[in-house]
Amino acid sequence: MGVLPGKSISSILFFIILLSEGHFRWVEAQHCVWYGECGESVLVPGKKYNCKYTGPPKPLDSQGYDLLTELCPGYDYGNRSLCCDANQLNTLKGSLQLPLQFLSRCPACFFNLMNLFCELTCSPHQSQFMNTTKFNGTDVTNGTNVLEVQYYIGQTFTNAMYNACKDVQAPSSNVKALSLLCGKDAKDCNATNWIQYMFDINNGQVPFPIIPIFSDVPVSGYTPMNNKTYDCTEGLEDGSGPCSCQDCTKACGPKPVPPPLPPPWTILGIDAMTVIMWICYTTFLLFFIGAVLGAWCYRKRTVMSEYGPILDSNTPLSLNGDNPDQVNASCCETMGECFENALRTLFSCWGSFCVRHPFLVILGSLMVVVASSGGLVYMHITTDPVDLWSAPTSQARQEKDYFDSHFGPFFRTAQLIITTPLIDPFIYSPYFGGSDVPFGAILGKDILHQVLDLQLDIESLIATYEGESVTLKDICLAPLAPYNDNCTILSVLNYFQNSHAELDHSVGDDFFVYADFHSHFLYCVSAPASLNDTTLLHDPCLGTYGGPIFPWLALGGYDETNYNNATALVITFPLNNYLNDSVRLGKALAWEKEFIKFMKNFKNPNLTIAFSSERSIEDEIDRESNSDISTIVVSYAIMFIYISLALGHINSCRRVMVDSKISLGIAGILIVLSSVSSSLGIFSYFGIPLTLIVIEVIPFLVLAVGVDNIFIIVQTYQRDERMPQEELHQQIGRILGDVAPSMFLSSFSETVAFFLGALSNMPAVRTFSMFAGLAVFIDFLLQISCFVSLLGLDARRQEGNRLDIFCCVKLPEGQETKTDSFLFRFFKKIFAPFILKEWVRPIIVAVFVGMLSFSIAVVNKVEIGLDQKLSMPDDSYVLNYFKNLSMYLHTGAPVYFVVEDGLDYSSPEGQNAVCGGVGCSNDSLVQQVYSASLISNYTTIAFTPSSWLDDYFDWVKPRSSCCRYYNASGDFCNASVVNPSCVHCRPMTAEGKQRPEGEDFMKFLPMFLSDNPNIKCGKGGHAAYATAVDLHPNNTGVGATYFMTYHTILKESPDYIEALKMARILAENITQSIGHKVFAYSIFYVFYEQYLTIAHDTAVNLSLSLAAIFVVSTVLLGFELWSAALVSVTIAMILVNMFGVMWLWNISLNAVSLVNLVMCCGISVEFCSHIVRAFSISVKKNRVERAEEALAHMGSSVFSGITLTKFGGITILALSKSQIFQVFYFRMYLAIVLLGAAHGLIFLPVLLSYIGPSVNKAKVFAANKRNAGTERERLLN
Repeated sequence: MGVLPGKSISSILFFIILLSEGHFRWVEAQHCVWYGECGESVLVPGKKYNCKYTGPPKPLDSQGYDLLTELCPGYDYGNRSLCCDANQLNTLKGSLQLPLQFLSRCPACFFNLMNLFCELTCSPHQSQFMNTTKFNGTDVTNGTNVLEVQYYIGQTFTNAMYNACKDVQAPSSNVKALSLLCGKDAKDCNATNWIQYMFDINNGQVPFPIIPIFSDVPVSGYTPMNNKTYDCTEGLEDGSGPCSCQDCTKACGPKPVPPPLPPPWTILGIDAMTVIMWICYTTFLLFFIGAVLGAWCYRKRTVMSEYGPILDSNTPLSLNGDNPDQVNASCCETMGECFENALRTLFSCWGSFCVRHPFLVILGSLMVVVASSGGLVYMHITTDPVDLWSAPTSQARQEKDYFDSHFGPFFRTAQLIITTPLIDPFIYSPYFGGSDVPFGAILGKDILHQVLDLQLDIESLIATYEGESVTLKDICLAPLAPYNDNCTILSVLNYFQNSHAELDHSVGDDFFVYADFHSHFLYCVSAPASLNDTTLLHDPCLGTYGGPIFPWLALGGYDETNYNNATALVITFPLNNYLNDSVRLGKALAWEKEFIKFMKNFKNPNLTIAFSSERSIEDEIDRESNSDISTIVVSYAIMFIYISLALGHINSCRRVMVDSKISLGIAGILIVLSSVSSSLGIFSYFGIPLTLIVIEVIPFLVLAVGVDNIFIIVQTYQRDERMPQEELHQQIGRILGDVAPSMFLSSFSETVAFFLGALSNMPAVRTFSMFAGLAVFIDFLLQISCFVSLLGLDARRQEGNRLDIFCCVKLPEGQETKTDSFLFRFFKKIFAPFILKEWVRPIIVAVFVGMLSFSIAVVNKVEIGLDQKLSMPDDSYVLNYFKNLSMYLHTGAPVYFVVEDGLDYSSPEGQNAVCGGVGCSNDSLVQQVYSASLISNYTTIAFTPSSWLDDYFDWVKPRSSCCRYYNASGDFCNASVVNPSCVHCRPMTAEGKQRPEGEDFMKFLPMFLSDNPNIKCGKGGHAAYATAVDLHPNNTGVGATYFMTYHTILKESPDYIEALKMARILAENITQSIGHKVFAYSIFYVFYEQYLTIAHDTAVNLSLSLAAIFVVSTVLLGFELWSAALVSVTIAMILVNMFGVMWLWNISLNAVSLVNLVMCCGISVEFCSHIVRAFSISVKKNRVERAEEALAHMGSSVFSGITLTKFGGITILALSKSQIFQVFYFRMYLAIVLLGAAHGLIFLPVLLSYIGPSVNKAKVFAANKRNAGTERERLLN
């Protein structure tokens, strides 16, 4: 028990000591630790130390109080006695200009930050949470300059301040503000290292070290500063509202969630279309096989009946009937026969006239061709990709024109993507601690020096244009000109001011390197707009042109945001573009040409370079077109030779030169080419420009159609027997009367189909359709006139035994036996009977319906778009560039959200509808684009938009040093100017702190747009927004403006299409929200817009073509609806099967393939219509025999005229260097010919044998009556 009182006394004494210490600390807290400013800082030139002072707070004068009210709003210290004077407040204001400009957009954040610095600088309670640890002398009593202090800060306060500021955006830089104010990337910044950075002398703003100590409980007798803070969702007592969603994630509510992707359409886990088509095909086979078997059994029973022959409903009318002068024909059959007879008579008379007056017809044709082709002198070939792929009335084209007229055309670019074969990364170990940082080999100093040498060589390139020298400075984008004429070069070397000396700059001693290019690089990629890095180097990161170099634009091949792992450097030279200035545009083109020449010759074993310029694609397409001329010439030469040789039917070796028709074949080819030149010339008269597609495709198309008709005319003549007392002109006239209606049917169907295709909105399809439609029709007219006259002349030559070509030489008379050609005999004796055998026909139907079912199942799987790599030759340097582009780049094209003229930015309503700061609408433009960037994988919007309006509001604030003007003249006074006559734009009043409205808005906006950013004001809008705002004349108002961000990386056509689609959806949502027109614009939209509707356009175009073919066929086949329907169905099957081939052969759907599909529709008419018409006029006794006759007589001509002619020419296209030729011409042309021949010569005759139209009794009666008593009656029977 005796010990207890001792312990109690000790406890009481200890408690008294604690109380005494607390009392003394409380008394001491009433004193300052400094007051006023003393000597110059040794560590940070231009800054001053504070003077050591341990006395009580001193009253603040009126000037100082104004500064206190400005910097520390809401502070009231009663008698205004503080531990700072006006000079300290001025220093504080200067040091906090950048934080003020970037963080004041969030009032709660800025209030908390100023609380931190105001307590540090002026608090009368300084000694409670500050400890002075170093002075400028060894004697503490006599020391005057404070060299170091400890600042005890509450952890709660620290966390609250950071949380209120961590989301604040820097609109002009597309990054978070803390990336510019924390010395590292915002994602690596936290509550403590941010304050440590702000109090570090290496940031260039603090004159002496301030060591923050974080704790929520007293430490070493000091009570940490733990003042009240505001959350970013709270408003301030002065009436300032909560921070915007863009600057405060908590104010946004839940993060937007992208809608789930629609699940694939499946049945039992298998693609639904595949299952459905299997079911349909299986069902069809069951019914079809059942019907075939049933019909076979029925025929077997009927044949066994003695009355069977009477039951054959297909037996044509016999001339031996009881009443040969009457026929029981329907009205449609009679009308069809009359129409058929009228065409036959018309063409017979015309053919006879052409043979009787050949020179008149030929001369007349020649005059028409020459007159039409004369328009070629006005021919203009369009090579501008915009004109080729985008209609002037399309949305993307109109938006492009609007953008160009208000903001100038999108700049041109020359770009390098540089990698290195060196694969060894290296490790950087920071001197001041921290984990090791791996660097990619491309970021080695030696490599960077070599890249810089290359960059400087490119800058010094000199091109020549019309005798003038052109350098990069003459054409480059220099946003700060004329104050700063440095070119914009988006390169990581711009972090080092494009200087070898800056790249080599380092700070260290004989033993250690404290800072070098590694530390500078790591700082700049996190704060690219910084004018002073936080390392000992204190070098700027801002590019020499006055703007930031965003790492995602200058580096490639890194993971996430670890830019140090980059495996590629990207150097971009933006060049000015010109709408209506051919001279300056010519200079840009000349420099780009010199750039390409230089890069092609550049060699460096340590660098692998892919490069491209704005003109590269067009240059390579031109080169490709020129290189493919030889391929095209060989292709056409093979077809010409075949036509010339195949037209002749050689009866014996002795008569080879008599029976050959080389001269006639050449004449036929010249007629085809004349029709093409006439079409081109006629449209050129009207100023309609040509495209490369027209020049490359139309000769192929017209040759297919024209040669087919030539073979039909010539081979029909060769197989025909002249009737007694019939002269040559009558025979050829009769032959033309028989075949010309079929030629007219096919040619007119194609012409109407093509002209309807000209209704397309796609320029390439529209131009092709117009030229093709006219060329096909002119070709038909020339064939039934000029060619018939030439055929008559050639027939006279042959009958006179004169040699072909050498027509003056005559062969002696001899007895010759006329025989049919091998191909005709093959079709008549072997091919036609075989495919129409009873057991073969069902197999053919099953196979072709199976092909159709497969094609329908995959038609929705054909990819849409055009891989830009396909437009380049195999050996093009641009292919390597495209490959590297998709492999290394991490950011897509810039996208501009354009607000059209008419929005009132000087009104609160207009401002709130667009801006993203305090008080702005949650559905404002900036806010909606920001929300979209949060789900970039879905929206393809990568970053928060740069907002000139929000930066203007920050720039014009009275606390900022940015907006000042000369009091005497009213002219703008830059923040870097030191002049007492410069006054703030807006007063430090409640009204002055609000956004500028009305006249004030327009008064200072031109100053903002002309202000160059500098170390005292990073918000100047000249570099970032000079072109973003289209001011009305005399600065009377704001017209159109844009807000820029970037797409995510886009690699393939579907990515570009999706990006366009999502941007338009977002723009439409913004338009509806703010009640004013907003549209999204990016450079590639004008090329990819067509793919948004190409599936619909394809369906419409092909449907119109099929409808036209059906209508024309109905009329020209003598109003036989069923015959026209069968033609249309077969052509539709060919088109659907083309989609199946496209899927199998990886051919995407685009303007080029759509042109080919329209052409396929036309060529398919040639394969089908002749067969169907021959079937419809056949007088054989049943469908099978009629189909066999039609196939034998017309099939051989179609096969030799189209299939064989085209097959040889198409094969040569496979040798082309052009990938687009190999894919879209060789593959698609081959598929068109093979599918057309298969359907026209195999499937269609079988289909006709099953469900072909019944015989037209009126036509049969008329034919029998017409041939009665003639030699033809014997031949036909």
